[in-house]
Amino acid sequence: MKFLKLALCAATASLALGGAAMAQEASGPSVSFNVGANTDYSFRGLTQTEKDPSVFGGADVSSGPVYGGVWASTVGFADAEVDLYAGVKPAVGPVTFDLGVIYYGYVGSDVSNAAYWEGKIAASIAAGAGTLGVAYYYSPEFFGDTGKADYYELNGSVPLGKVSLSGAVGHQSLARGSYGVDGYSTWNAGVTIPVFSDKVALDLRYVYTDDDAKIACVGCNLNKFIATIKATF
Repeated sequence: MKFLKLALCAATASLALGGAAMAQEASGPSVSFNVGANTDYSFRGLTQTEKDPSVFGGADVSSGPVYGGVWASTVGFADAEVDLYAGVKPAVGPVTFDLGVIYYGYVGSDVSNAAYWEGKIAASIAAGAGTLGVAYYYSPEFFGDTGKADYYELNGSVPLGKVSLSGAVGHQSLARGSYGVDGYSTWNAGVTIPVFSDKVALDLRYVYTDDDAKIACVGCNLNKFIATIKATF
């Protein structure tokens, strides 16, 4: 049984493809949509689909630095996961901040009190042609009423022509309780390749999770390659 939600593959957590809000121009409100599939749905290094494929889709709206959206995916412990998120991305000098809130909802979940929310504080800065970022997520009551939780992440990406290399290192801190573990660490690294056009991308990524995750979530830690195809329009 899984007790953790993935990505927004990263998108912000793992920089993998997921339901993260896109930066928009300040010319006025804009809307974008995304749909995709993957060989495994990984959230912070843990499978959400019992290591099976998933399909997902979402919509984002933004106006200047303000954004909001909805994202849904198939999961292994519920009929569906439906996330709602909103935030603001102010720029201060060379640093772009991302201050937001995320609600993780689960339709028909096998786990009681599965739904929870997190606050997010993130920042990124240009590093040559690439980008470096840090992020912090906090939940006062995590998945399944397991107490407060913190997630810390360092991420980065660099373009190589039309291809982009990216990766992230993170640590999930958990309140000590029935799972008997204070937390675990995870990292991922991969390449994103445009397919047919710049609106369709293939992400090939290796995800690693340390052995502490086996205590917290038996059978759902990952040490594997994951392929994700995503279209944005």
